[in-house]
Amino acid sequence: MRHLNGGFKLGRNPAHRRALLRNLVGSLIEKNRIETTLAKAKAMQPIVEKMITIGKGGGLAEKRRAFAYLYQRKMVHKLFNEVAPRFMDRQGGYTRVIKTSFRRGDGAEMAIIEFVDYQFSPKSSAKKGKTGTKSK
Repeated sequence: MRHLNGGFKLGRNPAHRRALLRNLVGSLIEKNRIETTLAKAKAMQPIVEKMITIGKGGGLAEKRRAFAYLYQRKMVHKLFNEVAPRFMDRQGGYTRVIKTSFRRGDGAEMAIIEFVDYQFSPKSSAKKGKTGTKSK
């Protein structure tokens, strides 16, 4: 029986899974919103919540704990100076997972994971000054 053996395996060995989740958490801290599979989004959500809680502490020990997980000084700096201060008045629930569609190649269920204070602003798709036709 599998009692108390929960968790997300994600079809990977432990080292690969740990590296994948570290990269996903770093990408979310960097970009504030990412699209991934639903299973990966649900697996990384508690880790992101813990990293923001660490970032709210702000001390040297917390910075070392964050650096030990993220490995990138730029991500730790952004976590402590930009992301965590936005959530000082919240006691948890810093992220949301939104189901989107199914991936075309293999039918995996896709989801967007983002911070709850994220404001979506669409990028303009029209390029100015380009006509797209060639003259001979």
